[in-house]
Amino acid sequence: MTDHHHSHDDHHHNHGVTEPDDSAMAALLDLDAEVLHTFLSDVTSDLARLSPDRPPHRILDLGSGTGAGTFALLQRFADAEVIAVDRSPELMDHLRDKARERGVEHRVRTVQADLDGAWPALDTVDLVWASASVHHLADPDRGLREIFRSLRPGGLLAVIEIAGFPRFLPDDVGRGRPGLEARCHAAMAEARAEHLPHLGSDWGPRISRAGFTIEAERPFSIDLRPPLPEATGRYAQATLRRARSHLAGALSADDLATLDHLIDNDAPDGVLRRDDLHVRVERTLWAARRP
Repeated sequence: MTDHHHSHDDHHHNHGVTEPDDSAMAALLDLDAEVLHTFLSDVTSDLARLSPDRPPHRILDLGSGTGAGTFALLQRFADAEVIAVDRSPELMDHLRDKARERGVEHRVRTVQADLDGAWPALDTVDLVWASASVHHLADPDRGLREIFRSLRPGGLLAVIEIAGFPRFLPDDVGRGRPGLEARCHAAMAEARAEHLPHLGSDWGPRISRAGFTIEAERPFSIDLRPPLPEATGRYAQATLRRARSHLAGALSADDLATLDHLIDNDAPDGVLRRDDLHVRVERTLWAARRP
């Protein structure tokens, strides 16, 4: 289970379909964490407020990808250890390398597992973090029941889900036809309806049916305007490049040519050099407690 898949929508650390290029996915996930670090800080701060008397010590990160959630949680909870679970061996290797670079390898354990199969045998934990991952499960209701069993009584579940991949471009971008990014989103949404039917679900009722008590539901409208972090251009390029790989046949030849130009490393007005990028992302946190 990877915390992401297809671009971002399918981004956010994933499951269900083997990634054709995990190295590209690793770069995309790292850029997402770098550009949206404030969002991660806000979410972990919310979880800390929900655990004032008993901060989590054992944490399970499901669909950990390259560790955006793992490292945000380790920073927030100084005494915590994280079990990071993902389907991809390459992303697991990348996460372990990052843990060593940050000097926290002794606080991280990695487990490779396909959560549509046998659930890994793990000790009970205090907090489960599932960021952009439960919608990739073939049977998310079964997954939530397994999560319930993994948590100690009183433990917390944090489900973070996405509405789609981020938007970066001004509305007037498009060769003779404004609205290129909107058309990309529409085409991706049509493809997702078949391959990711659980994306965009209302997770509150499903979490409650699994036995949890919902303690918080918080939407995040992330809106980053210039001046933006240096990595933003590379983040936009990686996201649009991944989207492009799924859009052949879904967009006009002119739209595909414009998209190819925008993600070209050498294009003078490509996303690597534009000063009018604007990052817009919608994500929602559901925090729930096992009674």
